[in-house]
Amino acid sequence: MKEPFNVNALAQDAAIAALQDNAHVERTQRLNAEGRELLIRRLNDQGFASTPSESNFVLVRLGPQAKELYEGLLRRGVIVRYAAIWGLPDYVRISVGTQEENERLLEVLAELTSGAQAG
Repeated sequence: MKEPFNVNALAQDAAIAALQDNAHVERTQRLNAEGRELLIRRLNDQGFASTPSESNFVLVRLGPQAKELYEGLLRRGVIVRYAAIWGLPDYVRISVGTQEENERLLEVLAELTSGAQAG
């Protein structure tokens, strides 16, 4: 079995070098915090609650339609993690991405939920 997001030796070497670059680490932490807060705020605006987080992802309650929304996101090329594996079938875990990736996720989720409400 292979993890979906494995890390090869070259990527591991690059990560070690990046961790030794304090300016890079500080910038990455700042961008992650900004992206996480934007996601939390915008998801809340769409009516979704999230758990407090200090990491590079947000656990979001999508409700009883979480599995369908997860599958819809995947069909649209937006990868999130369905949290039923952890006993949380109403949740997905969303990794903080770039500003463009975060906006894409929010757009697609809004489209999927407006379509579900209309249908």
